Amino acid sequence: MKRMSFGQATVDATRLAMREDERVIVLGEDISWGGNFGQFRGLLEEFGPDRIIDMPISEALIMSAAVGAAMTGLRPVASMSFLEFTLGAMDEIVNQAAKMRYMSGGQVSVPLVLRASDGILRSSAAQHSGSLEALFTHVAGLKVVAPSNPADAKGLLRSAMDDDDPVVYLENKSITAKRGPVPEGDHRVPLGSASVVREGTDVTLLTYSAMTLRGTDAAATLADEHGISAELIDLRSLWPLDFETVASSITRTGRAVIAHEAWLTGGYGAELSARISEELFADLRAPVVRVGAARAPIPFSPPLESAVVPGTDAIVEAAIRAAS
Repeated sequence: MKRMSFGQATVDATRLAMREDERVIVLGEDISWGGNFGQFRGLLEEFGPDRIIDMPISEALIMSAAVGAAMTGLRPVASMSFLEFTLGAMDEIVNQAAKMRYMSGGQVSVPLVLRASDGILRSSAAQHSGSLEALFTHVAGLKVVAPSNPADAKGLLRSAMDDDDPVVYLENKSITAKRGPVPEGDHRVPLGSASVVREGTDVTLLTYSAMTLRGTDAAATLADEHGISAELIDLRSLWPLDFETVASSITRTGRAVIAHEAWLTGGYGAELSARISEELFADLRAPVVRVGAARAPIPFSPPLESAVVPGTDAIVEAAIRAAS
């Protein structure tokens, strides 16, 4: 194990993949100097401009090039920088990358990874603080992962680069600098596998990405101050979803709280809540409770940002409500 940041862990994963397979290329804006959060630092020096490719400021062009490269035998990693910028390439993502295997009858695959920084960080304001994972999980043909720690960041990225289908890799801005132990060498976390971060008996907390960190704090507060034993599950992979782990936990606790930074209305938690209610209704002792952002653009003002986006206290309050 080696201690490193989330961003460094993704560099490590990319470097290993590029050394192993010369078909892996990286393309995006300003990546030659390391990227917005250092997630590509040092790669140009080792692999050169033929494989670390700076692109014009056009997300549609980046994704068009990535889709074409993937269809013709390469394995591109396309950086969209901030998540909102993917909206300028939705035709390429939704109508081309996601559908090509189906439309070609399985003759053509699109093995690409779309990397994008999502979530809130230091008043990045409305156009740079988005959590749009529900858009991508809604699209058949896309896989979506959202790691919460450096070890999973490395392992999920390695698995994403191995996959023969397009994978949307969401890296929350607020945790790219967080440090933690990471397995050295070849480390993979399978897509579609959740992690039980903390075991509990009274309520299940379902989180992913940065909200897992707040869920960890919430679980400690619930135990120390309220006598509630919360089981914390880090979904890690939003699609494919490890519903077996989710169901196993809720069957034991009888209660579920789903927490994410994204807007509550139409968020990923709504889909997950519906499935829990449909498939596990007989095991529930209370309605599923969701925690998400208020229906407003993310404010620039720090106090307003905190008022819109839920924190640890919101998870604690939701768990108390579910357990009462």
